[in-house]
Amino acid sequence: QVQLVESGGGLVQPGGSLRLSCAASGNIFSSNVMAWYRQAPGKERESVAAMTRYGSTNYVDSVKGRFTISGDFAKNMVYLQMSGLKPEDTAVYYCKFGRVGANYWGKGTLVTVSS
Repeated sequence: QVQLVESGGGLVQPGGSLRLSCAASGNIFSSNVMAWYRQAPGKERESVAAMTRYGSTNYVDSVKGRFTISGDFAKNMVYLQMSGLKPEDTAVYYCKFGRVGANYWGKGTLVTVSS
């Protein structure tokens, strides 16, 4: 059974930083993509950042230059370093591991950006 657990969320002031972590366990071999999504209240879930096993990364325009995704496919760990946080970054953040034929999701961690 595959399990993904996010951590690192919390309350931060505008302009602050947070680092999210996601640890995957179970039969999750051959993942090709690790990604972070977020869902703000009343909005649809959106992709924030993703990285492939082959080294490529991509980001939604709204976080470019502020967020950095990193990870280790061998250790099934993915991170999201967030800086310059804005109130509009407030959301539940989810990690996802993907491979051919399957996607695995965590239950999310709440990030609140407020003064």
